[in-house]
Amino acid sequence: MASNLGLEILWRGTDMLAINKSAGLAVIPGRGEEWSVLQELARQLSIPCAGTNDPRVRIVHRLDKDTSGVLLFATTVEAQRHLSHQFQNNTIEKQYLALVSGRPEADEGQIDGPLAPHPNSARRMAIVKRGGRPARTLWKVEERFRDYALLRVFPKTGKTHQIRVHLQSIGLPLAIDPLYHAGANSEGICLSTFKRGYRSSGEPERPLISRLPLHAHRLAFVDQANERVEIEAPLPKDFRAVLNMLRKYSR
Repeated sequence: MASNLGLEILWRGTDMLAINKSAGLAVIPGRGEEWSVLQELARQLSIPCAGTNDPRVRIVHRLDKDTSGVLLFATTVEAQRHLSHQFQNNTIEKQYLALVSGRPEADEGQIDGPLAPHPNSARRMAIVKRGGRPARTLWKVEERFRDYALLRVFPKTGKTHQIRVHLQSIGLPLAIDPLYHAGANSEGICLSTFKRGYRSSGEPERPLISRLPLHAHRLAFVDQANERVEIEAPLPKDFRAVLNMLRKYSR
């Protein structure tokens, strides 16, 4: 089923471009998905997203469905290889913003934990002692709240669910994460959960944010002219809303 989502293009270079992905939209078509970023971008650019001929929309990397932020695509195989090489060699500079539950003891830290599929869950990843793929994440505190913190996260590798698993492993899970922080804020973060003296209006309370509070904020790479490109995606409305209320009521 086609859609008119109107993806925001943040930057466009020679045979490559970056969009601001919204939360809730899968990057590629999958089981149960009516539409995807790949299909929508192909529609907007009026070029295909399947086949072997160029130009066509080509995947370079992915974000989880409920993660927002900078997402790169290529439109030729040469551009795809150029960007993919940088991702594979971990030379792409990535910065995420993550709202986590808990109170960080330090102002910054580093997590080294090899990742592999979880032995008891096909959907999850886990830190393992043997047989995993090396994964490394740096983080620092941007803001502290009463029971939450906003972290700036620098993944130095690009493994599946890396940020989610690594932060959970140090006791700072994403504030909303059904896979790795089950039960906590399962319906989202509501103002009543942290505003002291909150009074209900009688209407059902709507969460300030109800998806993974993880945003791919900045991405830097080298284009085909060997020029450094840095792209930033502004925080979406729901992420801004929860931060504004935390700043007001949960210092």
